[in-house]
Amino acid sequence: MKCNVGRTDRIIRVIIGLTIIWAGFYYENWWGAIGIVFLVTAVIGYCPSYTPFKFSTCRKDD
Repeated sequence: MKCNVGRTDRIIRVIIGLTIIWAGFYYENWWGAIGIVFLVTAVIGYCPSYTPFKFSTCRKDD
């Protein structure tokens, strides 16, 4: 897998992911599980939904 999620994108994904997970616990529903997807894509640096569109937020040297 080639990097297609850059540094800024990763930071945003972590913040969104943690917020969604917190909301899932707070409201006691399954939506928190969606936050895990944001965290995983931030950690591995790859987003499958970017691939079909050949979209990348990585710099050339990443």
